[in-house]
Amino acid sequence: MALRFASLGSGSKGNGTLVASGDHCLLVDCGFTIKETERRMARLGVSPADLSAILVTHEHSDHLSGVAPLARKYGLPVYLTPGTLRARDIGQLPRVHLIEGHQPFAVADIQVTPVAVPHDAREAAQFVFRSRGASLGLLTDLGTVTPHVEAHFGGCDALVLEANHDPRMLAQGPYPPSLKRRVGGAYGHLSNQQAAGFLQRVGCDQLQHLVVAHISEKNNSIELAREALADAAERVANCIFACQQQGFDWLDID
Repeated sequence: MALRFASLGSGSKGNGTLVASGDHCLLVDCGFTIKETERRMARLGVSPADLSAILVTHEHSDHLSGVAPLARKYGLPVYLTPGTLRARDIGQLPRVHLIEGHQPFAVADIQVTPVAVPHDAREAAQFVFRSRGASLGLLTDLGTVTPHVEAHFGGCDALVLEANHDPRMLAQGPYPPSLKRRVGGAYGHLSNQQAAGFLQRVGCDQLQHLVVAHISEKNNSIELAREALADAAERVANCIFACQQQGFDWLDID
C-alpha cells in the first residue's frame, strides 16, 4: 500500500490523525493528554515512539494541546507555520521545522503540501500527503472553501473532510450568539451543505475513501451529515463518518 491513515478522534474535544507510508508514520495534530494519546494509538497498533514527526494545522487547543508534551517525551520533530508557533506559548520543543510560505516538504518518503485555509487562527494550514503515487487530503477547520483549496484538494485518492454543523441546529442550539457567528462564519467551520457543495464541484468519483469528520456533537448529527452528503457518498467506494471517541481505524489507499 502507498498510504494508510487512521484517526485518534475527531471533534472539538480532541483531534489526531495518523498518516503512514512504509516504515514511517506521521501524527497530524494532538489534542489529547500523553496518556490518552498513548491509549488511542495503542488501539491502532502503534506507539508514539514509532512516529517520524508531528504536524500541526493550527493553534486551537483541540488540535495543539498535546503536541508539545508528546514531542518532549518522545523527542519528536514538530512541523508548523511561524504564525502557529507564535500564536501560543507551548514551551520548548525538541526540534522545530517551520512551514514557510506553505511550500511543500518531505518527511521520509511522504511528500507534504501545506494549504492555507480561512480559519480564525493565526496561520492555519491543512495538508495533502503523497507517497508512491497515492494522495490523501486532510481538510477540516475552515469556514469557506476557496478556489485555492479546491485546486489542491480536488483529485485526491482519499479525503478527510469536515462537515461540522447543520445550520438549523447551530442556530437553535445552546451556543451563545457570538460563538454561533464564529462557527458559521467565513473563518469558522464547514456546514454539511458546504461540504456537499465542495464535493459536487471537485468531483469524488476517484475517491477510494471519503471520511466525514469534525462532526459537532451539539450542532450536528451523523444522520444529518449522511443525508446532506448522500449523493457524494453513493459515488465513493468507501464513505465513513468519524466520531469523537473512536475516530476511525486504518484505511489503506492503493
